[in-house]
Amino acid sequence: MRYEIAAGADIGSNCEIGPGVIIHGGVVLGDNSRIGPYTILGNPPASAGPRAKLEIGAGATVRSHCVIYAGSTYGADLRVGHHTMIREGVQAGRDLQVGSFNDLEGDVTIGDHVRFHSNVHIGRGAHIGNLVWLFPYVVLTNDPIPPSGLKEGVTVGDGAVVCTSSVVLPGTVLGRGAFVGAMSRVRGNIPPAAVVVGLESRVLGPLTMLRHKPTGKAHPWMQHHADAYPAEAQPMIAALYAQLLQDLEDWGHS
Repeated sequence: MRYEIAAGADIGSNCEIGPGVIIHGGVVLGDNSRIGPYTILGNPPASAGPRAKLEIGAGATVRSHCVIYAGSTYGADLRVGHHTMIREGVQAGRDLQVGSFNDLEGDVTIGDHVRFHSNVHIGRGAHIGNLVWLFPYVVLTNDPIPPSGLKEGVTVGDGAVVCTSSVVLPGTVLGRGAFVGAMSRVRGNIPPAAVVVGLESRVLGPLTMLRHKPTGKAHPWMQHHADAYPAEAQPMIAALYAQLLQDLEDWGHS
């Protein structure tokens, strides 16, 4: 089965389009992008009208069986795993990595160099900063008394890490560089550079308590994991690290 590209789509140069792909009108796909088989780009959302656009920057890789709705903008070097759905209203920076089987419900802002692992759910209204990590099965919720139609989106500060199978409850604000332990239930305002764990959002202390004894690697992660990012991200990582050092110094005065 060949792909289908509707009139009004703008496909850049040197793009690879797999079999069974459907690209709707109003899609702008940057140069040197690869779209895997049976993917839909620019699926029309009921809320955004038939003329909504989908803009994807250069160098994107979207793997098979994904659906990305119209009404969103993504920076360069987007990477999406298999079987992922991303709804309308997403404003994302460059170098976003979204794993397989993700569900982004739309109306979300996402910074640069963000990493979502597989099976992540992002509720509407979330605000996600730069250099954030969300590990498998993380859920960012938004309805305080479901089902109510209310939407109190989560805010995740720059450089924060949310570990496997954690749930972040509606309206929660994770401070810059905060670390959420695996299988936690988080609510409220979490201070910058804090470690929070458990079902009652227990703040254990500052990031410096996290250390892997066999290797000596410790948080903040920017001091040992910066080489996992492209060169263009290095100034942002260095600036974030400097801010977190100040946050950690403030912990010492509290």
